[in-house]
Amino acid sequence: MVAFKISAGAALLTLTARSLAVPVVSEPTTTFTSTPAVTPPVRPHTNVTCHGPYTGLPPTTTGALTTDVLAPSIPALPPGPNAYKYPSDGKLHAPLPAPYTPSGGEGTNGSAPVYRMLSDFDYESIALALYQEWIELDLFHWGLATFSVEDFEEAGLKAEDRFLIEFMANQEVGHATLLSNMLGPQAPKQCNYNYPVTNVREYIDFCQKLTRYGEAGVYGFLNHLNARDVGQMLLQSITTEARQQMIFRQFEGLFPMPEWFEVGIPQSWAWTLLAPYISSCPANQTRLVWQNFPALYILNQPNPARINGSNVWNETTGGYTNTLSTADVDKKHDCLNSTEVGVNCSPAITHNRTNPLSYPGRQVFLQWDEPGHPIGPNNSYITNTTANPPVFAAWVSQLNVTYTPLEEIQNNTAWTVQPNMETFAGDPAVNGTIFLVLTDLDLYVTPYNLTQLNPHVYAVGMYQSG
Repeated sequence: MVAFKISAGAALLTLTARSLAVPVVSEPTTTFTSTPAVTPPVRPHTNVTCHGPYTGLPPTTTGALTTDVLAPSIPALPPGPNAYKYPSDGKLHAPLPAPYTPSGGEGTNGSAPVYRMLSDFDYESIALALYQEWIELDLFHWGLATFSVEDFEEAGLKAEDRFLIEFMANQEVGHATLLSNMLGPQAPKQCNYNYPVTNVREYIDFCQKLTRYGEAGVYGFLNHLNARDVGQMLLQSITTEARQQMIFRQFEGLFPMPEWFEVGIPQSWAWTLLAPYISSCPANQTRLVWQNFPALYILNQPNPARINGSNVWNETTGGYTNTLSTADVDKKHDCLNSTEVGVNCSPAITHNRTNPLSYPGRQVFLQWDEPGHPIGPNNSYITNTTANPPVFAAWVSQLNVTYTPLEEIQNNTAWTVQPNMETFAGDPAVNGTIFLVLTDLDLYVTPYNLTQLNPHVYAVGMYQSG
């Protein structure tokens, strides 16, 4: 028996030596077959055929979903009793529950995940994310159906680029299916939408802004979910959306990722930015608890379609996302028509602009709405704020919230100055597509407790820095 093992081992060694000496070239074949695995079905969905502002009957239900309210705001508290307990010295401080497994962590005790909501916070947050997935699914299909091949090619987008947009729509089918399955039978359904664009370049700019607040809205709540297993699934879909946002920046001729960190925002900011573009939803649609803040208009919003994108006035299609308008950009000032490096903004992997879109010290002119406007699905939500009249602009980008004072405030207008700060040395914090909100207080907050700022927020918008 032993002799057999030795000889077999010797033969194996011989075979190994020979296989190393003589390369084997394999030929491709199509003769192998396997039994197909069971494929889960996707959520039922259709191409939305109705677009435009809501023109139906006045809603019978208005306002955000609510119940008994225990306090006007969540009080600020000191760190928890164990916040500084762990020594963080690189050593192990408890027995290993299993080999190569340090003690601690959430969801690490072997309990099977069930992927269902554990709290109202979970349900309302994931329902918000689902509203976002549905609009992205429609928006990507809508652009391809609305604008011609010639329209896209005039904007520098070829057949393969258009197929990528189509593939991104297919991704949203998967995302909507995943979130719907976890939410259960009352999960929000597809709605009708209204987009503030009239051509391909405005469409691409709106897409990159919409995917930005969709991505940021999830980052803001992801680590607060009670259902950690649900958070894991959402994480693996939202990282796809982050790639979509970067692709739309490349389609727009912008530098693809001008920041070191991605920003997270509270759910109410994300819902504020999303709701204006939802015209109507099916009867008995699941409503959301989140607040709708008034719109912030950036009167000199930088325009990526211009050679000198910072030299602008009133070149957006409206408030909230402050999407670029090309209506007043003539050929002489259109960066798409230039062949000069540093000026041309045609779709590309990356571009560096000679003239920055914005810069520290830039004077930024603002206007904002009063609360009390109907908005969102069927005009059934009402804009609201609990803040006093604003006196600060909060620049929310990467890991930073930086306040600058509002100057010459009158009749819901003012100006402020783009701040000069860095997240870390070498990383300008105000860069890329960021969030600009008006507040009545310069409250100290960080990425994990940014929601504490909500009682002091008056209006919300997006700023195109870079």
